[in-house]
Amino acid sequence: MAFLLQIASYTCSWITKIVEIHWELRGKEHLEQDRGCIIVSNHQSAFDILGMYQIWPIMKKCTAIARRELFYIWPFGLAAWLAGLIFIDRRNAEKARLLINDTTEYIKEKKIKLWIYPEGTRRNTGEIHPFKKGAFCAAIHGQVPILPIVFSSYYFLSSKEKKFDSGRVIIKTLPAISTEGMTIDDVNKLLEKTRNVMSETLRELNLEIQSS
Repeated sequence: MAFLLQIASYTCSWITKIVEIHWELRGKEHLEQDRGCIIVSNHQSAFDILGMYQIWPIMKKCTAIARRELFYIWPFGLAAWLAGLIFIDRRNAEKARLLINDTTEYIKEKKIKLWIYPEGTRRNTGEIHPFKKGAFCAAIHGQVPILPIVFSSYYFLSSKEKKFDSGRVIIKTLPAISTEGMTIDDVNKLLEKTRNVMSETLRELNLEIQSS
């Protein structure tokens, strides 16, 4: 696995240099803590995989949930597979839920970070869209914290305008949100608390990017 991760790191670094994207990480100390948790991040583009892998070596033990279709979008799918992502079929909600719950038990025991995109669908619109409940149900089920990560908007990328420029992305890791003592009745509260803090962070990052 270590060899595959080295290949993935090289692949993503090579792609990043080609497309001239500069990634700036903040809140590194939250990623370095040796604990099992569920990372939730905003989902804007297939480029998210490149950004995720920029900080993968810092996390050391991490895996991610991604929709199965992503595997067929190369080179991003190749990088995702090499990085050890878990591909799920979103059309089978029950099977996906059971897989995530089983994975949560494992990450808690082995102190692994599990990366999930709670928005589900990629949308590069400059805002955080509604979250699905899966990540938050799993976090409460396993009694592991939620670790929010926010990527500033990809202002340099637009499929509608056929725009693809070089650019800068700020990646900010926020303090973990505990689920200790929570029950399934607290899912909506946890979801909204996480989404609110991520939305505010995204607004701040985008303002900074625009003014720089």
